Amino acid sequence: MENKDHIHFHLTDALLEKVETLIGNKNDKELQGLLNEFHYADIAEILDDLNLEQAVYIIKLLDSETTADVLMELDEDNREKILKNLSAKEIAEEIEELDTDDAADIIAELPEERQQEVISNIEDEEHKAEIEELLTYQEDTAGALMAKELVKVYETWTVAGCLRRIRGQAQEVTRVHSIYVVDKEDKLIGRLSLKDLITAKSEQKIADIYISNVDYVNVNEDEEHVAKLMQKYDLEAIPVVDDNKTLLGRITIDDIVDVIKEEAEKDYQLAAGISQDVEADDSIFELTKARLPWLVLGLFGGLGSVFIMKDFENVMQTVPNLFFYTPLIAAMAGNVGVQSSAIIVQGLANDNVKGSLFGRLIKEVGLSLINGFVLAILVILFGFLIKQDPTESLAIAVSMMSVIVVAALVGTFVPIILDKRGIDPAIATGPFITTSNDILGIYLFFVIAGLIIGF
Repeated sequence: MENKDHIHFHLTDALLEKVETLIGNKNDKELQGLLNEFHYADIAEILDDLNLEQAVYIIKLLDSETTADVLMELDEDNREKILKNLSAKEIAEEIEELDTDDAADIIAELPEERQQEVISNIEDEEHKAEIEELLTYQEDTAGALMAKELVKVYETWTVAGCLRRIRGQAQEVTRVHSIYVVDKEDKLIGRLSLKDLITAKSEQKIADIYISNVDYVNVNEDEEHVAKLMQKYDLEAIPVVDDNKTLLGRITIDDIVDVIKEEAEKDYQLAAGISQDVEADDSIFELTKARLPWLVLGLFGGLGSVFIMKDFENVMQTVPNLFFYTPLIAAMAGNVGVQSSAIIVQGLANDNVKGSLFGRLIKEVGLSLINGFVLAILVILFGFLIKQDPTESLAIAVSMMSVIVVAALVGTFVPIILDKRGIDPAIATGPFITTSNDILGIYLFFVIAGLIIGF
């Protein structure tokens, strides 16, 4: 399956109809022949478009070596439904074909009682023990992310003996990214270059040729930290150790891509004012629970703006034109705040926010002054075109410029403060920053305009 040409696969209605027809006619031989031409990710795409009964039929038809990988590629909700329609023994057969990290992920999705039932049906005792170990690690840690499959050698081995043993170990590893070197107590001490291994003399000891400089993570390390480390050093895999530096497993880049994708999706939802991880297919109750808190915040923010405007009711009677500019001020404050916070949140996520807070303060003030000045000139020109009182135009322009500076500072420092307190700064790019800047912007608008016009 690994070598098949799947790059240009495209799921068409004709292909889907053909698969459905073959299932309906129970033409197993032709169906197997058709699906065996595709990569497991392509088969998963087909299954995601079939109904539950048809998807289960294909999972039971194809061999476990193929369907185990297919299950990992399926949409989570579809996988959950399919697993409910498989017996514990059938699930165990799929599990035995997967690497330990993927196997543990699938079992973790099952109800606790079902988990034990599936694990008891796994015949490979070593595989079973390794999966059970992975299930003990806390979610979102390196331990929960790692796989037990790896290639390790002892420093005391000779090159010739090492090559013989590596051949045996490599059969259990899908992709050999690195060869790790351990001491007699299984503590990680380095890594082995394949070039050095091949060019070394047969009688040389591994201790003489291994590289002691090796990046690693602790088993309890947060998965986001692991992702940043692998991204920073362009690593395809990284070993995982315990507090005694005993080698436990490895994390590969495909798992890190999943972490980055999940984090990006979560941040995007937070920025949109959705407080929980939800999908379009979730129930109305789940979607409401995720959206409503921020909508309530927005409501109270809007009511706050109403009370501010009521306090300046006499101003609107004296200079009614100011009233018509309040949506503009609120919009500019919100937009500038979201822009500033988005850049900072992205920088925090990539660990690129460096230097002192004072330096960032000066930079943001300078940037917002330039943007504010340009926009203020445009407002004054607009006032001139509509023959507005020059004093009013000046008051609106200066007020807007001041609001932009303050909104930029709020958008910059709120994410930094949240991050320092251990709160996800992505929350600052959504309704939180927009609502706070709307209220603050309208208040500053009337105060500063009042000082200039003199009411």
